[in-house]
Amino acid sequence: MSEIGAISERRIATLVDPTLNFGLPPFLTPEPGVNSGFMIAEVTAAALYAENKQRASACSIDSTPTSANQEDHVSMAAHAARRLSDMADNLASILGIELLVAAQGIGLRLPHATSPALAAVIAVLREQVPALGVDRYMADDIAKATALVAVGALPAAVISVLKNNPFPILAGKDHLS
Repeated sequence: MSEIGAISERRIATLVDPTLNFGLPPFLTPEPGVNSGFMIAEVTAAALYAENKQRASACSIDSTPTSANQEDHVSMAAHAARRLSDMADNLASILGIELLVAAQGIGLRLPHATSPALAAVIAVLREQVPALGVDRYMADDIAKATALVAVGALPAAVISVLKNNPFPILAGKDHLS
């Protein structure tokens, strides 16, 4: 889970960096220098990734005797499960930020088109969050994009435009309709 967040955060960093993003404006703002665009969203993704990296350390390395030393090894499983839940929430936020950044980058590449599947994903996002023009408070945008990731709305958008379902295992478990 930590590694998926690391990969996503690096893609975000690449997209907002004008020395790496093949001609997109800095921080994906139409008016760089006037607006900060996705700068703080990138910092947020990096912070969430750093938190997940710290939480990825095994809980089992810290065992404390309990019950008047009757139990000499305690697995810390409950603590590990709680941390995993927090890590999943952080990962959904990182992926939500990547969704926002990627959609913005694709929008800035117009008139070049993207794939129908990705266009469907962006359409679902744009029903909730408009493209970024001038700077605005991003927490609500990030929360909405994160919710789309967390509820699994995006694979359904992809399936709706493809002939063959690329997610048959999820569909078989009634996660996608």
